Amino acid sequence: MELRTILVEDEETSREILRNYLSKYCPRVTIVGEAANVSEALSLLQSTTVDLVFLDVEMPKGNAFDLLEQIADRAFETVFVTAYNQYAMDALNSHAAYYLLKPVSIDELIKAVDIVMTIKKKENELENKVLVATTVEKQGKITIPVQDGFEVLVVKDILYCKADDNYTQIYLNSGAKLLVSKTLKYFENALNNFGFARVHKSYLVNLNEITSYKKGKGGSVVLSGGKEINVSASQKANLLAHFQ
Repeated sequence: MELRTILVEDEETSREILRNYLSKYCPRVTIVGEAANVSEALSLLQSTTVDLVFLDVEMPKGNAFDLLEQIADRAFETVFVTAYNQYAMDALNSHAAYYLLKPVSIDELIKAVDIVMTIKKKENELENKVLVATTVEKQGKITIPVQDGFEVLVVKDILYCKADDNYTQIYLNSGAKLLVSKTLKYFENALNNFGFARVHKSYLVNLNEITSYKKGKGGSVVLSGGKEINVSASQKANLLAHFQ
């Protein structure tokens, strides 16, 4: 796992030392930007996706806490790097992952990176898991990961699902569409007991939303709202069995 990182430090020498230490002793860290003050750091954080920020406390025209106050929804971890230990409590209150005192100890730096790596791995495990079993069974809902978190959907609000390589596009009755990093086969299994059927290698439909069936080799189904989806010949018998 890679940690995308920026260094926020007004002293070039300190940035260089930290950069060299990270390059030599923390190969899983990739530095994607550097900033010498609050405004530069804010601009970077608004335009770049990062996992970790090494943050000096005292900088020209503001400090680390001024920067963090301007970021309402913080998705990255912070490691404070400072020569002053009186900021430790403030760092703790700002939910910092670690606090490094200058001159930076290599062992402490490695420890800080390992802690952030552990935090991020746990976050990713949770975010990448579609929480189906108990949620759907008890409440008729499904939790799916999206780019900035997850969404809870009422199963009956799903109109159909469409395969998109290793992703699935989920179409809702409201007209909204979600792109999820799970295969269509995954959703076929997850929604199997809730009135959904595979009608084509690329489509999984909500049977309760089918308004008509048109004959043909495989035929096609029309869903509420007018969407027409072809039925593959191999899935035709399975589909029609639901309506006997």
